[in-house]
Amino acid sequence: MTTDEIRQAYLNFFSKEGHAVIPGASLIPENDPTVLFTTAGMHPLVPYLLGETHPAGKRLCDVQKCIRTQDIDEVGDASHLTFFEMLGNWSLGDYFKQGAITMSFTFLTDVLQIPVSMLAVTCFAGDEDAPKDEESAQIWENIGIPPERIGFLPKTKNWWGPAGQTGPCGPDTEMFIWAGNGEPKGNPATHDSEWMEIWNDVFMQYNKKADGAFAPLKQRNVDTGMGLERAAKVLQGVKSVYETDAFRPIMETISNLLHLPENKMKFSEVGSEEERRKVEEQFQKHPRIICDHLRAATFMIVDGVRPSNVDQGYVLRRLIRRAIRSAWRISKESEHLFTTPIIESIVTSYKKTYPSLHEQEKLICSVVTQEEEQFKKTLAEGLKQFNKSATDHIDGLTAFHLYDTYGFPLELTMELAKERGKMVDVDGYKKAFAEHQALSRAGAEAKFKGGLQDHSNETTKLHTATHLLDAALRKVLGDHVFQKGSNITAERLRFDFSHPDKMTPEQVKEVERLVNESIAADLPVTYHVTDVEGAKKEGAIGVFDARYGAEVKVYTVGAKKGIVSKEICGGPHVARTGMLGAFKILKEESSSAGIRRIKAILNGGTKEIEVAKEER
Repeated sequence: MTTDEIRQAYLNFFSKEGHAVIPGASLIPENDPTVLFTTAGMHPLVPYLLGETHPAGKRLCDVQKCIRTQDIDEVGDASHLTFFEMLGNWSLGDYFKQGAITMSFTFLTDVLQIPVSMLAVTCFAGDEDAPKDEESAQIWENIGIPPERIGFLPKTKNWWGPAGQTGPCGPDTEMFIWAGNGEPKGNPATHDSEWMEIWNDVFMQYNKKADGAFAPLKQRNVDTGMGLERAAKVLQGVKSVYETDAFRPIMETISNLLHLPENKMKFSEVGSEEERRKVEEQFQKHPRIICDHLRAATFMIVDGVRPSNVDQGYVLRRLIRRAIRSAWRISKESEHLFTTPIIESIVTSYKKTYPSLHEQEKLICSVVTQEEEQFKKTLAEGLKQFNKSATDHIDGLTAFHLYDTYGFPLELTMELAKERGKMVDVDGYKKAFAEHQALSRAGAEAKFKGGLQDHSNETTKLHTATHLLDAALRKVLGDHVFQKGSNITAERLRFDFSHPDKMTPEQVKEVERLVNESIAADLPVTYHVTDVEGAKKEGAIGVFDARYGAEVKVYTVGAKKGIVSKEICGGPHVARTGMLGAFKILKEESSSAGIRRIKAILNGGTKEIEVAKEER
């Protein structure tokens, strides 16, 4: 099956099983408090997993674009990707383990035609927080998985969540396909390296409380995820995701563009057997990095990200520059601008499923080419910095500085040092690099902490305040103002909006006054469900693109004769604006070209809040 056929077969199967097919969300989380990117299909659905009513019902499925950078150093192997598509289906308080496992098994064996003999599963082994998941294991055995193919693993392997310190969580059951040599044997608990994960069913049946206790949830949900690219690898019988039908044309473009066969031969003609083996690895790894990173960059740019030194823009810049460095490592041809033909090939592979790629192809090429030109200048500056070293020894911090600031991989620094008869403190570099990674992970965890599940009183109030802020900005600055991003923690909100100029102090004060006026009026906050056309007709604010399904929620602040705000949103929101407290703008600044950013806080307000109610 082709990648497109697998994607469509998944949606068709679950649609027949009563699931509403909903559109995937943007790579940039909308109203998600703390994460930079959508990293799983469940991210946009968190309010509904927490009990909000989804307009499309209790059974949902979709294909979600995702970005994950935690394993960026693994990219280049057979399966790790920065950008990937996640096939997902959900039960919001409807079916549970029996239904989820049965449907998973049927799709794998009947639709994808994977022999039962090639499958194995794992279940939660149990601990002091929750019992061993014998129920899932028994269901698997009843529908045809032999007992020897069922393994039990601890919480580190077969448990999901909570994403923050508290919230929904539960055991999961994971499905694997045989990837070893010879006949399948054992299961992932006994032969881990020989089984490859293909699907994961999460059973959200507990709520982790602040005291660390795990209490049963009233609404038990199912959240599943299958990586499309890995599924294609399995079904097409290839050794890596880069050999599947969607990737193959892109990899061929890279090979032809950078003359990989000829360059590989030149490198392979000299050196020892060990050196030739390393050449082989490099010529396999770096084209894959180029493919993965430029593919991720393409989708990020379409969803509104631009290279910068902060947040999503920094990740985009890093990906583009890593791709350029990889090209530099294996081909002299990359000294000239080379990214545009690769972007064009990526667009060709995916434009049928994602038409916006074709519509914005010139923009994507322009953004990447501009970054490519800028990075070549940066590399030139790094070379000057390298040449300033008058000693015969490059210490670890200097080597890391060349990497972190100027994009010099360690191998490049070592090559340059060797040409000049210098030594590089490799251990010192590795230490500096490890310290940097530890700080980066801590930062990422801090961003993620409380994020997906942090619909606490504080974040709920701040989220509601963004509606009042948006309305006030449009009133003061004009109807050209639209939300371009939102980042909320328990302490503050950050709101990005379209506006070409810096706001005057008077404008900032007026916006702040209008928000506080709405809070003081103690206005009701309600929602109703309608379709997109209905939302448009009633004047609701929204982007109105493919991210919306057949039905949407429209949140209204104010009564019929005094409506302050009307927006399409997933929630959650407070029931009345009087619960918010005093609104204070801390800073108004530039975010990027044509985009301004406001940071603000709420002081006081009702400690225990009620959420907005549906209009009756």
